[in-house]
Amino acid sequence: MEGAKAAVDPPAGGQLESALLHIMQQHHHQSLRQREQTERAKKNAVRSASRVAGHLVDAVDGGVQELFVNEKRIELEARALLGTIARYRKQTDQWLAATNAVNSVIKEIGDFENWMKIMDFDCKSINAAIRNIHRS
Repeated sequence: MEGAKAAVDPPAGGQLESALLHIMQQHHHQSLRQREQTERAKKNAVRSASRVAGHLVDAVDGGVQELFVNEKRIELEARALLGTIARYRKQTDQWLAATNAVNSVIKEIGDFENWMKIMDFDCKSINAAIRNIHRS
């Protein structure tokens, strides 16, 4: 029996080896599981970071797009204002020319009125001179 027991029970050094081998296998399996969990966590973190980055880019792009649209609208309004200013400038120049023409005509009328007064005075003077000559 002792021989059979010796075949069934490995020597004390063999139990130690199998225990160490078992511990190493457990350690290897645990480190594989931990590595897989780490890889999954890393992939999830990368996916989450990618989603966050995508959302941030979308938010920034939305703001940039809105600014671009506003800039285009302001440019169009500025061009329209420049056209309106040009029209008003032209109209103001026309009014100024018309006002200068009216002033010129009024001046000519004033000159003509003055000339008429001078002519009236001259005619009266001549008439008075002729009467004086005729009386004498």
